[in-house]
Parts: sequence; C-alpha cells; structure tokens
Amino acid sequence: MTTLPRLPAVARRLALLGSVCLAGCSAEEAASTGLRSSSTPNAPAGDDAGAGSVSQEAGSTDHLGASDASGSAATPSLPEAGLDASARGDASDAAAAARGCVQSDLFCDDFDSYALGAATSPKWSTDTSNGTLAIDDSRARSGRALKVHTDGNGRALIKISGLAPPNNSYFGRINAWFTAFPTAPNYAHYTVVEAAGTGNSTLVRPIGGQFIAETGNKKMWGVGSFGGPTGDWTRWKETAPSEAQKWVCLEWEMSAPDNTVRIWIDGVAKPDMTVSTKNHDGVGADFVFPKVSTVTVGWWLYQAGPTPAQYDLWIDDVALRTSRVGCL
Repeated sequence: MTTLPRLPAVARRLALLGSVCLAGCSAEEAASTGLRSSSTPNAPAGDDAGAGSVSQEAGSTDHLGASDASGSAATPSLPEAGLDASARGDASDAAAAARGCVQSDLFCDDFDSYALGAATSPKWSTDTSNGTLAIDDSRARSGRALKVHTDGNGRALIKISGLAPPNNSYFGRINAWFTAFPTAPNYAHYTVVEAAGTGNSTLVRPIGGQFIAETGNKKMWGVGSFGGPTGDWTRWKETAPSEAQKWVCLEWEMSAPDNTVRIWIDGVAKPDMTVSTKNHDGVGADFVFPKVSTVTVGWWLYQAGPTPAQYDLWIDDVALRTSRVGCL
C-alpha cells in the first residue's frame, strides 16, 4: 500500500489541486486522488464511500430511477445554458425576477404549506439514517422550513424524483442555516445537494464542502463528484468559506453541453469553483453528467466520529428552474 507523503508534500498537493481525499476516506476515495493513507482510524471502511458506495451510492440506486418524460412537456427551453459568462452574468437576474415559486419551475417548495412535525410530502420522498427531517418554524427564513438533524455521520435528505430538465440542464437555489460545520476529522466531507440519474454512475455534488486542517482549519464550500470515471473529488476553495449561524443563499447551475457546474453564494458568482468536462479535480477522464432524474437536498457528513457529534440545519425556498433563480 502506498503510504501518505509527509505533511509538507501533502500541503503542496492541496494547494495545487484544491481538492483532497486522504485520511478519513475510503479506499475508493483515496484512490481517486492517487494517494492512500496507511491508517484511517476515523473512517473505517463503510464511511464516506463505504456508506457512500454501499449506503449512499447504493442509496443512489434509488436515485437512478427512470426520468418522468411527462414532467418536461410544459417546461420552457433553457435560455441560459451554453451562454458565455458575460451573457449569463447579471442579465440572468431579470429572468429570475420572480424568485418565489412560479408555474414553470421544475420543482419548488418553501415548506410553508405543511403541518409542523415529521416531514412528509407528495412532492418528495425522504432518506434518513441516524437523522431526522421535520417541518419547523423555529428558525424559518419565512413561515416554515425543513429542519435537518443528524448524529455522527448520519444522513437526512429529501429526494426530488421524476425530473427531466430540458437539455439535461437546470439551475437550483436553496436558502440554508447551519448550526455548525465539522472541525474533525481532517478532510471531513459533507454534501448538501446531489444530482443523479441514468446513463452513467456519476453523482454530481454541486453544493458540498470539506474541512481541511492544512488551510488553517477552514471549512469550505466545494463542487464535487462521486461514482463515475473521474473518481471521488471535491473542488473546495478558500474564497468560499462554509459559514455557520447565518442564512446563506446557495445557487448552482448544471449545464450539460460542456458538463459545467457553476456556483453563486449570496448572489455572488464563484468562478474559481467552476468545473467542466476537462476542468475538474478528479482522475484523468472526462467529467460527464448522468441524465438527471433525481436531486437530493439535506445533509450527509461521511466520516465517522466527527466534531461536533450532531448537526442541525434549516433549509428553505428550494427551487429548480430552467433559468437562474436568484436569492430572495
């Protein structure tokens, strides 16, 4: 087994790649970086990709349901996919003038219409393990919100299925409040939004992040992937800190013509987080979207024994649309 390089070399690699999966990752994850740890006490097989490849990525067997073709018939064409950045830019704000739910949305839920208590809806299903989902009004951005709670490396997700975005491209937006992000183990990796589908096994994680001790113990948002030919990777950036104890507006775009993922945080574009077919932090293969049919939203921290041991977050104003949604 290849042993992990001494820390300075690791730090240099981190600075170059902006993505990592070393200690605290499964064999599948470590292989995707070309590095392996000789000891992973905080993540026995079965965590991150162990839970990932067996539970989560097996959980994603659920994700890989057939697309609902009928869902796309009334959906307008995607006006912004394939435009260059200058054309997309602030002009997309005009298209997102109606930032609440609109009839043409692929999906929209502000959680205000549900009774308080256990979260259920005909619009989505749930996936939990050592976690719970509830409709809650204690910290809603407005009205009510989805409260997500997990213990350790549990998961609590809503699964939006039957999607068929035109041209396999769409925009998304959530508002979220996080009580905390992990400060241990090193390389602790969390996912908030994941897209899956048919055609290949790639899971696209437009909204996720990682704790990296070598950056000065920073928690950072990142775009990543798992399960496809590019392996398991996260392009985190120090310009995108994961900040707790405040509402944050997280937006993403998945544009299929060049398999591009773009990110906005509180309405500000984060171009250094952009990934595409050839521009990603995985192994030397093309990054290619599946035919998206499912988007999951919630919280999954993969490594066992994290600090803190429990996580609570509130998610509100979830929208998937064929033009940029924008922040409320």
